Amino acid sequence: MDQERADQNFTATVAVDQDRVVVTVTGEVDMSTADAMVQAGTKDIARSATLDLRAVTFFDSAAIHALLQLAEHYGAHLTVLPSSQVRRVLEISGLSTQPWLSD
Repeated sequence: MDQERADQNFTATVAVDQDRVVVTVTGEVDMSTADAMVQAGTKDIARSATLDLRAVTFFDSAAIHALLQLAEHYGAHLTVLPSSQVRRVLEISGLSTQPWLSD
């Protein structure tokens, strides 16, 4: 399933494997697309999630808020695969040591 918003530079593709949802996000995550990322990550009943942000080119404060919503939802069962841009934003915001952030 793909979620496309008005921003043509954003997609969130969802795949479910047993009790894990994998959301692959591409493009820009900002105020206009952050909610779609959360909806994609919580749409299916899953106990764990992988958020693949390796193809994300822009990540703002709305995206951080959305990421924290997913972290609250899944707790220790969230894995985030960041792009270099996402990692930099998380470093600046003080979130680079979170256990859900993958190397």
